[in-house]
Amino acid sequence: MNDGGKPGAAWRRLFPFLQWAAMVNGRTLRADAQAGLTNAIIVLPQGVAYALIAGLPPEFGLYAAIIPAIIAALFGSSWHLISGPTAAMSVVVFTAVSPLAEPGSDLFIKLALTLTLMKGVFQLLLAMARLGVLVNFVSHSVVIGFTAGAAVLIAVSQLPGLLGLALATDGSVPETLRQLILHLSEVNPYSLGIGLLTLLCCVLIRHYRPRWPNMLLALIIAALATALVDPGRQHIALLGAIPAGLPPFSLPDFSLGSISALASGALAISLLGLVEAASIARAVASRSHQRLDGNQEFVGQGLSNVVGAFFSCYASSGSFTRTGVNYTSGARTPLAAVFASLFLLLILLLGSDLTAWLPMPAMAGLLLLVAWNLVDFHHIRLIVRAARSEATVLLVTFAATLLVALEFAIYAGVLLSLVFYLKRTSQPRIVSMLPDPDARHPVFVSAEQRRLPYCPQLRIIRIEGSLFFGAVNHVQEYLQNIREPRLLILGSGINFVDIVGAEMLVQEARRRRAEGGDLYFANLKEGIQRFLDRNQLLEELGRDHIFPNKGRAIHHIYDRLDPAVCKTCTARIFKECHLAPPGTVAGQEDS
Repeated sequence: MNDGGKPGAAWRRLFPFLQWAAMVNGRTLRADAQAGLTNAIIVLPQGVAYALIAGLPPEFGLYAAIIPAIIAALFGSSWHLISGPTAAMSVVVFTAVSPLAEPGSDLFIKLALTLTLMKGVFQLLLAMARLGVLVNFVSHSVVIGFTAGAAVLIAVSQLPGLLGLALATDGSVPETLRQLILHLSEVNPYSLGIGLLTLLCCVLIRHYRPRWPNMLLALIIAALATALVDPGRQHIALLGAIPAGLPPFSLPDFSLGSISALASGALAISLLGLVEAASIARAVASRSHQRLDGNQEFVGQGLSNVVGAFFSCYASSGSFTRTGVNYTSGARTPLAAVFASLFLLLILLLGSDLTAWLPMPAMAGLLLLVAWNLVDFHHIRLIVRAARSEATVLLVTFAATLLVALEFAIYAGVLLSLVFYLKRTSQPRIVSMLPDPDARHPVFVSAEQRRLPYCPQLRIIRIEGSLFFGAVNHVQEYLQNIREPRLLILGSGINFVDIVGAEMLVQEARRRRAEGGDLYFANLKEGIQRFLDRNQLLEELGRDHIFPNKGRAIHHIYDRLDPAVCKTCTARIFKECHLAPPGTVAGQEDS
């Protein structure tokens, strides 16, 4: 098959892993395998914790870290995104299903899998509708702010484990910090020492031996140190053995009652999952300089949930922690996610008892380093210096990430970005244009750049922006404040006009003509002229008032100026002013 003369393009769309298969070689396989092994170890406590948050047995969190990660890696577009259970998805699953069944019960599990399947179907429908462009509304400032906020969330969530404290909190940053302050006297020095040792080893290995698997080696050193300082396992919390076994085949509940009850929650969770995954993918892609396909990412996320629902996997999305570990561990291709899943599967089958020796403070130390690496200090400085609006978007997104649900933080940032965008587009720049007296050939320059005299009878302006309903009031006020009776609008900067904008131009033309003046246009784009013609507005504006260029427009308008005013005028800024008085230049060569 071929597409656009490129054989195999259709196959690469159906099987996107064919696009990066050529990148795979011995070096990338080693890097991906090392990153995958580190990721598999990191996700063990995380997957168990997230499953408990979702109201499911702990092994379901590990199942959700295996199957969806493979499917999303092979059918998505990001090189580094790893899908699996996340805090946001776990909370939403619990919120959506707990009113319908007892958490942990067989019915609860079935409904959670049904919710997962419906989520995947909704995501695939969005992909089929080619709505991947929706992720373009998540601006760079939103991504940077969201990433920094998520980094703080990860860091704060790991502090109790690092300090050896068992705190009863709601998981929010303010409450966790409050509890930490109240229990500082109970800090476990053994846990703190192992956590800091892990962090230090990871930093030193990465600095002096950057090609070595720093996170994995740091974990091994931490496990050995724990065995030496706490042989009786009394002072340092360990991960412990986990249930062994393959992800079992499962069937969601297909009853109409269950589907109806979960429909609204499934739609919400599908949208939240897409925004979460797309934001994480874009955050990492901004560092790896990869170009993402938003629609393909929708496909990968949808398929991972549809397939996962039949293998005891609850709702998955892009994982900030796992993706961060994957990137900082040196992953090169999506095979790192596949390796992570396979290693996790092997650990489940063969070495579940080995996890009993991994210290929890060491995990916390590694995740603190991951959180630090997620903060893009360089781009934060650039955004803060660039524009107040972008800095505001960044700060609001960052603060919302810490204070409200993760997905609503993204919504807040996107909404604020759109507000600033609409504010900018609702006030298009309007520039007065004047001929440059020093140019050999007729050249018009902005009156803002040069102090030049104006014609008392004709103002020439260029509108740089679209004339839509939001911009009409601003443009209309500007036009009504122009004292010159005749106005020429240069339309080369107008890309779009809606019916409200067109009606405003007609009203301005009528007003000026009633006062003895007129309104003219030059350089209007063809699409805008077709729109005006299709809506019977071209006749009202006057076809003879629309010119292909400003030279012809000025030549035509000059012949209709008041000769008495021209006689006393000292500006004489147009070429016609030096040829003949108005009313006598008809038939002369166009400017």
